[in-house]
Amino acid sequence: MKSFGQTTMSAMYHKAKRAFDVAVTLGVLALSAPLLVIISIAVWLTSDGPIIFRQKRVGWKAKEFIMYKFRTMLVGTNKDVDLVTKGDPRVTPVGRFLRATHLDELPQLFNILKGDMSFVGPRPEESNLAQYLALRIPGYVEALDMVPGLTGLSQLCGREKVNRLGRRFEVKLHRWYRRNRSLAYDALLILATIPHVLFRRGV
Repeated sequence: MKSFGQTTMSAMYHKAKRAFDVAVTLGVLALSAPLLVIISIAVWLTSDGPIIFRQKRVGWKAKEFIMYKFRTMLVGTNKDVDLVTKGDPRVTPVGRFLRATHLDELPQLFNILKGDMSFVGPRPEESNLAQYLALRIPGYVEALDMVPGLTGLSQLCGREKVNRLGRRFEVKLHRWYRRNRSLAYDALLILATIPHVLFRRGV
């Protein structure tokens, strides 16, 4: 059972983290507004379908939310968006660039403003996959007790490494972050994300 002091510190941390997320997100949106417009036009002009791809993901306390991304695939093929292989014909030319540079994830800034996501936290999974992992991997439920993030330890490792080492490794990352999280550590992870995006690795 948590003590009163622990509960108070936890509440203060969550409030401070939320304020941090909103402040950083507004700053990034202000800087990236022209880029958001350019990408939106490029997606709209080069393939039929909506500019924004929406998908149900599992968030804090296992609540579902709609996550936003720029659409990178042909309409009717987004169901398997996380199973894309190199040279996948379902991915549009613009989408290939957006995925390689992670610019397709910029709309998730609006998820952060809505409170569905944070800048730093576990990777949000699709509902069916989250249920599967919760049943088969001890400790996975702990990851659902955190607001999912745009970046984090798992994202910095990259999908390829996580898939190679297994989901139990990813859960260890989630649990380590949960025990050691702080605003200072979040800031370090955000800074560490920049070279990963620039050099197209991880995240």
